[in-house]
Amino acid sequence: MTLSRRHLIGGAAALPTLASVPVRARAGSGWDVIVVGAGVFGAWTAWTLQRRGEKVLLVDAWGAAHARSSSGGETRLIRTEYAGNALYTRWAWESLAEWQALSKRHESPIFHDVGALYIYGQDSAKIDASIALQRGLGIPIEKLGAADLTRRWPQMNFDGIAVGILQPTMGALMARRSVQTLVREFVAAGGSFRPFAVDPPHATGAALAAITGNGGETLRADRFVFACGPWLPRLFPEVVGSRIVPTRQDVFFFAPAPGDDRFEGSKQPAWVDASDIDLHYGFPDIEYRGFKIALDRHGPRFDPDGADRVVTEEALAKVRAYLARRFPDLARRPLAESRVCQYENSDNGHLLIDRHPGWANAWIAGGGSGHGFKHGPAVGRYLADRVLGTGTPEPAFTLAQHQPHGETQ
Repeated sequence: MTLSRRHLIGGAAALPTLASVPVRARAGSGWDVIVVGAGVFGAWTAWTLQRRGEKVLLVDAWGAAHARSSSGGETRLIRTEYAGNALYTRWAWESLAEWQALSKRHESPIFHDVGALYIYGQDSAKIDASIALQRGLGIPIEKLGAADLTRRWPQMNFDGIAVGILQPTMGALMARRSVQTLVREFVAAGGSFRPFAVDPPHATGAALAAITGNGGETLRADRFVFACGPWLPRLFPEVVGSRIVPTRQDVFFFAPAPGDDRFEGSKQPAWVDASDIDLHYGFPDIEYRGFKIALDRHGPRFDPDGADRVVTEEALAKVRAYLARRFPDLARRPLAESRVCQYENSDNGHLLIDRHPGWANAWIAGGGSGHGFKHGPAVGRYLADRVLGTGTPEPAFTLAQHQPHGETQ
């Protein structure tokens, strides 16, 4: 895909800028719903509720998909290879259509269909079961042997790899851009957004009447959704606590050699090395940012507010060592860019989406655990259903199924 300068500077400028959005409160008690947190879960939830006729206020302390959020940064992988988990496979497939529709509605691309490649050290019946599940849902998928992998992507070294699973219709979501575009669309359709730093909420009865923040200001609503990612443990220390643990995750972008197009999206898919203990993954050179590589293995515990976001020399050395083994022509190339983000890990990798145990009108949503971003549209629908009293709860998402880290049932 060739991008014009108009694409690169962002085609969503015709939508309202978030800084100039007027806040329109409902007469009486306040809003129908206040959604706290303008990351991917909060944005899709607010967007969905607004389209169902609710008066919705979306707030965030720093802005939609800001640099410290789990929804910030450049790219997120969307794939339906989920080791046979039917719920996440279906949710990712359904969400892809919503992401594609959002991308088509705006000139600035949200989704790049570079494909997604999983590589495994051993073939297994579990891999075949996952393929069968995806084919049953109509998802295009290919199973490739080592010789086929080497023939199709000679820029990769497939030593030690037995099989690859290619999902040709999957690819890269532009993380920050997609969430900010969605929030602008939400506002243009009648929703409201404002900066607001929420204090830990308190209530004396069975319902939450209001939230406070910004030095004592009060906002009232009938219902509340808290989609605050790694800040959920601070807002709800007793309810969430260590059920969600933020971890530091280093991300690197390497510059291919001048004129070397082998690592562009037309010739290199996004990839996940499931044979590797650190579960390295990466993206081709998308929108000229460089070849992205990171690892899915959880890093050390991380303070999303106070820690400096500078990658370490040790982490850079380790990722170069991996490149030397799997992408040898990139191992000595210059580091073009780096960033430190965080995962918000639940104890078992499942999302945490449940009603607050003490307040019937308040919901908590988080625990993306590094794989949640792609599910944003499905999470928005699920949460909207639960907030509005429709749909059925997913047991795996409940507080009861999430133990504080370090504890077992």
